[in-house]
Amino acid sequence: MINKTFTLLLVAACATVYSSCYRTRASKGGGQLKHTPSRTVDASAVAVPPGYKIEAVAQGLTFPSSMTFDDQGRMYVIETGYSYGEVWTEPKLLRMESNGSFTTLAKGGKNGPWTSIIYYEGFLYLSEGGQGEGGKIYKVTLEGQMTELARDLPSIGDHHTNALVIKDNYIYFGQGTATNSGVVGEDNRDFGWLLRHNDFHDIPCKDITLAGRNYVSKNVLTPEDNDEIETGAFVPFGTKTTPGQVIKGRVPCTGAVMRIPITGGTPEVMAWGLRNPYGLALAPDGDIYISENGYDDRGSRPVWGTGDVLYKLQPGTWYGFPDFSAGMALSGTEEFKVPGKKEVQPVLKNYPNQPPKPAAIFGVHASANGMDFSINNNFGHVGEVFVAEFGDMAPKVGKVLAPVGFKVVRVDTKTGVIEDFAVNKGKKNAPGTKLKNGGLERPISVKFHPKDGSLYIVDFGVLTMSERGPMPQQKTGVIWKVSKS
Repeated sequence: MINKTFTLLLVAACATVYSSCYRTRASKGGGQLKHTPSRTVDASAVAVPPGYKIEAVAQGLTFPSSMTFDDQGRMYVIETGYSYGEVWTEPKLLRMESNGSFTTLAKGGKNGPWTSIIYYEGFLYLSEGGQGEGGKIYKVTLEGQMTELARDLPSIGDHHTNALVIKDNYIYFGQGTATNSGVVGEDNRDFGWLLRHNDFHDIPCKDITLAGRNYVSKNVLTPEDNDEIETGAFVPFGTKTTPGQVIKGRVPCTGAVMRIPITGGTPEVMAWGLRNPYGLALAPDGDIYISENGYDDRGSRPVWGTGDVLYKLQPGTWYGFPDFSAGMALSGTEEFKVPGKKEVQPVLKNYPNQPPKPAAIFGVHASANGMDFSINNNFGHVGEVFVAEFGDMAPKVGKVLAPVGFKVVRVDTKTGVIEDFAVNKGKKNAPGTKLKNGGLERPISVKFHPKDGSLYIVDFGVLTMSERGPMPQQKTGVIWKVSKS
């Protein structure tokens, strides 16, 4: 009875003083393991709805991120060549042959990650994340010959040049921000890029006026332990800003969806004020949808409790970065305040427009990434978008009390309702290595086969998390196929 009474009192205390309990509990992210696991692959460990079956069609890939099919139904896969954790490998474009083997069609240099590959009218189009020298977009023949269509995209920060879609002979692409929430800080040293490019920062697409708030952090560019520095928003590390200061916009910019002609050319801004527009997908009605990764609890301006977001692209619209999440202001909203820290204050003096409401909101730190719409009646769920959730990267992005993501979901864009579609079996949601069952690890993108409608899932592979940061494992990537049984 004593134990039961104590438990009830503890639950009541946590309900009334949640933030205190949150601070005292350890993070339990999906990648937080005390050992380095080896991966097994077992399709029976993955639950899919009745009437569907799942199988692994390729294994042993190193950091795969995206795939597509040509008119003949041949599969093309890209390996990124870079992973968080500052792990550099060789970017590759691979074609799967009829016997299940892969042929390497093209290789890249030290400028990964390669993030997206799509097929359109006889050619492949590829986005290069640009961690080394800036983002690029390529046109690629089916034999692997690459032609640059865009270069010098501002992607050497936290986030990269992301997914591609083609509409009306334009290539649309997402470009992520340099920082977590607008301010360069100590956390960007941990990503590696601040030591390589200490003058880099977020770039607005149009002129903005600052509130003049500055944030104190450790000066990680000097060896002195007690050296501190102040940094404002949209300026280099160690640069202070003043109230009313105007930051001139320019293109290409960070945190935006842009487009170029299919033949190449100067980027044009379609939407801005996005934190990390990772996924783009073309709906059957011609609308473009965006999956955006929410803020993290890290850096000089940490933000708490912001879910990832699904937006419909509204050309010319500002979506709220770095002062809003899902159409809600960070300032004055208790749920965005990091427990034990001060409320998030705005860094912009005024706003271009009221940010739009999202079509759906995913879990906090789910990392909703690549996506695709179902258009085949044989597969079902026509008009719904399927989204790969890479999974949390706690504790570096913030604490979670249970794993978030690590699955594929489907979303009704009209209602915002999100349903699990492919998720590991078990008493809790988690990657296969944590459950020790051989299931999904880190789904990063999905693609429907253009003929039979089957759903293919690109699984990045094992990426565990330590206090030092991400620890990705090579040759653990998998391609899964879900079809009607």
